[in-house]
This record gives sequence, structure tokens and C-alpha cells, in this order.
Amino acid sequence: MTEWEKELDELFPETQQWRRYLHQNPEPSFEEYNTRLFIAEKLREFGYEEIEENVGGGGVVAYLNGESDGPTLAFRADFDALRIQEETGLPFASQNPGVMHACGHDGHTAILLSVAKVLMNHQQALSGKVKFIFQHAEEVLPGGGKAMVDAGVLDDVDAVYGLHLRSPFEYGTVSYCSGYAMAAPDFFSIQIQGKSGHAAHPNTTVDAVVVASYVVNQLQSIISRKKDPQESGVLTFSTFKAGDGAHNIIADKALLKGTVRTFNPEVRDMIEEKIKSMAEQICAAHGATCEVSYTRGYPALYNHPKETQLIKELFEQNRTDVNVEATPLRMGGEDFAYFLQKKPGSYFFIHSGNEEKGIVYPHHHPKFDFDERALLTGAKCFVDIVDHYLGNRVSVANVSLEATGE
Repeated sequence: MTEWEKELDELFPETQQWRRYLHQNPEPSFEEYNTRLFIAEKLREFGYEEIEENVGGGGVVAYLNGESDGPTLAFRADFDALRIQEETGLPFASQNPGVMHACGHDGHTAILLSVAKVLMNHQQALSGKVKFIFQHAEEVLPGGGKAMVDAGVLDDVDAVYGLHLRSPFEYGTVSYCSGYAMAAPDFFSIQIQGKSGHAAHPNTTVDAVVVASYVVNQLQSIISRKKDPQESGVLTFSTFKAGDGAHNIIADKALLKGTVRTFNPEVRDMIEEKIKSMAEQICAAHGATCEVSYTRGYPALYNHPKETQLIKELFEQNRTDVNVEATPLRMGGEDFAYFLQKKPGSYFFIHSGNEEKGIVYPHHHPKFDFDERALLTGAKCFVDIVDHYLGNRVSVANVSLEATGE
């Protein structure tokens, strides 16, 4: 065990306190005023002097300069909460009605704070710089990640890494995914305009329910018949609203909403175009009109192969108390994708469920929680990466990567 790991172990009770404070005092995306103050205050307590606040409109960045020159390594943690009423019954449950940390961002922030505190005690042992990026507004478009990247947060960075706690997967595993790891999440709505009338005389109407039904059914063929079957893609309708509840009135309006998930940018473009053109043509064929609104979410998250191989070997070598394994790509979205578009790096997962304790609920669920042991595992993964880039230890990963390259 390295000195850094030992200090993280000793700091763990305080790391838990930070997480629980944040969990008890959640703030939603773009409204994380007190959370930002808390983060900056802790960093100053640790001895950080080079701190930037409101980066990209709401982020916090701290810099740790090593004793000698070397690469600049960046870590990112998000800190916004969700507009969900908490139902966990935890003693530190949210005190902000209708808002809770239901995705683990309180844990991400506590992890990065613990790493920042421990590394401050070893500044003289570092050859290079560590940049701690605390990001606002991951959950709501347009997100805080792009704004921070556009503000230049990565301009002086050589590599960037992030992590996500992953419940309800059982604690005891760290997982990684090389290449595309998370999808581009897009959203659409289709407002259909028909012609209302009495249900006894359907021939005098343009039934919006029938037209919308055709749209729902036919747009599924985009995935089954327009997309290369070797490419991944999801098109899901989540909302179908029509009529006012009367039994004998044919609806003149219908509203459809849904989401598209893709990895390949060309597939993304194709699906957007087909949704618009097919919806318009189907409606026109039935005498209706429609307005299609399509909103692009975050880009697909691409983990750079060289950096992902690096963390795989580092974690296999050093995290012997947990399993280290590959994980399939996921259809969820994440705005860390913007960071990885700008600089090489990787985004990995700390499994944090605990069936025995009832920690089995998915992210964004009112009863979401995580096993707090994952806080320590995540922090140790980060210091493994620091030690490789800025420390004195020569790792197996360093040797192998020189042979394989990217």
C-alpha cells in the first residue's frame, strides 16, 4: 500500500461526511450555488490557492503544481442533483424538497475532494500538474461540460479522466470500455394536427390518433430497415397524448415524444433526417400536418484506446481488492464526452450496489443510493493514474503501452 492509499483510508470518514453533506443539500443543474461555495471552501481549507470559480458559468477548478516539470493531468467530477423527490429514508436524505442526488454526483465530488486533499500533502513528490475540475449541470442540456471546455479548461491538459459510480451493479468491480462507451442521447417531439369531428362521422375528420399511430409504427422501421444492422441505435417513443377524454369526439391533435440513442455520427444524422421526412410524409398521406422538433444531446462518449488500456493495466496491478473487467457500451448519455473530444483520456465505472443493504435501485430512481466503499475505491483509482503520470513508479502499463501504441 502506498502512502497515498494509506492517507485515503484514514481520510475515509471525512470523505463520507462530505458526501452526506452534499446529499443532504442537493441543488439542481444550473442552480448549484451553495455546492460551488462548499467545494471552493474545502479546497481552500486544503491549502489550494490557485482556484477558479464560475468556469463556463458554474464550474470550479483547482490547480496543484508539482515540484518539477511534467505533464498536466486533469480529473473531472460533476456535482449537480436531479429534480426528484427522495424516498430513501436515509438519515442524511435530501432537505431540499423535490431535489435529490439520484445519480451519485455527490459521491463523485467527495471522491475528487479526497484526492485533492491527499495530493496536497505530497506536492513535492509530483512531476507535473494536477487539475481538479468540478463540473456543474451534467444532467440538463446544454450541460456544463461543453461550456467548461469552450472556456479553455483543457487547453493546458495532456490527459483527462473521469469516473461514475454504478448502481445497482454489486460493489467489488471497476469496469472500463475502450472506444465508444456511452451513446449520443437526442430527443424529439412530433406535434400532429388533424381535424376534429364527431366519432359517428369519421369520414369528415382527420383522426390525429390514427395518424400518430401510423407514425409510431412506421418510424420503427428506421432502426430495422434504414440503419446498418452492424451499427447500434435506439428509437423510443416515450409519450403519446391525444384527445380530451370524450368518448364521441375524434381528436384533432396528437403529441409524440421520444429519444434516439446512437454512436456513429452518420447514423445519428440519418435517423434525424428520417424522423422528420417520414413523419411529414405519413401525416400528409392522411391529410394531416405536423411539426417536428429534434434536439441533439451530448455527443457519444469515446474512450481513447491507449488511455483505456493504461487504466486497465494500472487497476489490475494496483486494485487487487476488486475485480477489473471490461463492460459493454451503454445507451446512456454523459457530457464528459466533450472532454474526451478535446483531449485523450478515459471514463470508467466503480460498481457501487449492495443487495444485502437494499442498494439495488437504478440511477434517477427516488430510492437510489450507493455503497460508500466505492468512494474509497474511486479515489484510489485516481491516485493510481496520478502516480503513473506524475509519480516515480514505473508501471507495467507504461511498458506495455510503449509496445502497443494507440
